[in-house]
Amino acid sequence: MRAMVVDDSRAMRSILSKMLLQLGFGEVVEAEHGRHALDRLQAGEPPAVVLIDWNMPVMNGLDLIEALRSESRFDQTRLLMVTSETDARHVYAALKAGVDEYAMKPVTREVIEDKLTMLGVVPALG
Repeated sequence: MRAMVVDDSRAMRSILSKMLLQLGFGEVVEAEHGRHALDRLQAGEPPAVVLIDWNMPVMNGLDLIEALRSESRFDQTRLLMVTSETDARHVYAALKAGVDEYAMKPVTREVIEDKLTMLGVVPALG
């Protein structure tokens, strides 16, 4: 099962990618901003899940979510916003744009696992 992490912080991409690999994802692709992610996603098979930061240069997370939800080929891809934006208006905007779940930084492996379990995209370990 494939996953993607989209965050402008190299450290955060690394942390989230490691969590996803530990949770059993076979491949984790990284992107440094929404435009980079969109280019990579349009060039390949849709992943099971994309973890998306909100605040990024070039294309922010909300714009990426709207772009992905406008294309039917990504209908089955689960989108998880992982961000430091905690205001209820941000949560509402993300949900309205089509995000499936929302996690606030800092996140733990357990939080990511719980969110992915709710979305039905945690691969079976072992």
